[in-house]
Amino acid sequence: MSMAPSRTRRSLLLLSPLMLFLIGFFVWPLFSMMSQAVSDPAVLRLLPRSAEVLADWDRKSPPTMPMQLAMMEDLKAVDNDQALGDMVRRLNSARPGFRTLMGKTTSALKDTENPHSDLVSIDKRWEKPEFWLAIADALSPYTDRNLLAAVDLGRNAAGEIEHLPPDQSVNSVILARTFWIAALVTFACACIGYPYAIIAASLSGWKRDLMLAAVLLPLWTSLLVRTAAWFILLQEKGLINDLLLMLGIVDAPLALIFNRTGVMIAMTHVLLPFMVLPIYSVLITIPENLMPAAASLGAPPLRAFVSVLLPLSLRGVASGGLLVFISAIGYYITPALIGGPGDQMISSIIAFYATGSANWGMAGALGVVLLVATLLLYSVYARLSSDEPGRS
Repeated sequence: MSMAPSRTRRSLLLLSPLMLFLIGFFVWPLFSMMSQAVSDPAVLRLLPRSAEVLADWDRKSPPTMPMQLAMMEDLKAVDNDQALGDMVRRLNSARPGFRTLMGKTTSALKDTENPHSDLVSIDKRWEKPEFWLAIADALSPYTDRNLLAAVDLGRNAAGEIEHLPPDQSVNSVILARTFWIAALVTFACACIGYPYAIIAASLSGWKRDLMLAAVLLPLWTSLLVRTAAWFILLQEKGLINDLLLMLGIVDAPLALIFNRTGVMIAMTHVLLPFMVLPIYSVLITIPENLMPAAASLGAPPLRAFVSVLLPLSLRGVASGGLLVFISAIGYYITPALIGGPGDQMISSIIAFYATGSANWGMAGALGVVLLVATLLLYSVYARLSSDEPGRS
């Protein structure tokens, strides 16, 4: 009995490097992304006095003098232009006009030769409750604004959720495009991978090994290298067009790059192993005498396939399809290099928000949407995998 605790401690010590790795490179980044999606301290950080005064405001009456004085003190104390810019962008997204209003106000407050007793004397817009209402709503350190905007929703002046105007609603279109491209790639992989897996499962010896090695070869090569190779092959003067022209199949080079066709070809090649291997693993468990038995009972080859082999192998098709689809919705490099502007997927938009506009809130919100979709699909895949023969 005394050996059990020591064995447990040794097991935990052996697992500790893996646990630290998972926490540092998986759990913590996910937590940071999700916290960025709901975190919104830009306004509260610079307006602490205003937050205290606005807590007692009825949100309907004109701004009181204590509210204006607190705002003036907060703006005078701002010494970080970057933080001020973040606050102005946040307020301007909630209420257009804050950019010019804050610029005019901060400039007036810095002018010590012409002091002002209140904000209304600087700009008449400060007496409108809607501007103060936008500030009051933005003072919370947490917000659902980014998560709603990620699916093209927002809150109106009454706080009700509504669809964003058409000129501001682009994320739903990109999400739909992402799922559509992933579905097309999954279908293409199924059409190519299913016959390939059947042929590989029907062979034996070195022939089977050769077919499996051919499908595994893309997994042994860097994704960037594979995408760069397709970038060269699909060009107007690339190997594919040169071959088609030489054989007389086409009279002019085909447009195979910077469009949906190129993205489909490259992503299908990259993700094909994730379709072939699950189907193959199911096919080799099916008894080989079932198809001959169906034929001996008078079933034509097509009917034997539809009635016997296809139903028994659907579990592998479903598992492979979910693996391909889950992988495809998060693709970034391949559409970015091979596709055109209308072929960019949600990962490209996340990268733009994260590195292009430094809007980590929106990047995190879109990442959460993608994560939720992936987890839902993975739960389906886990359920199907747990139902496979030989598992309990």
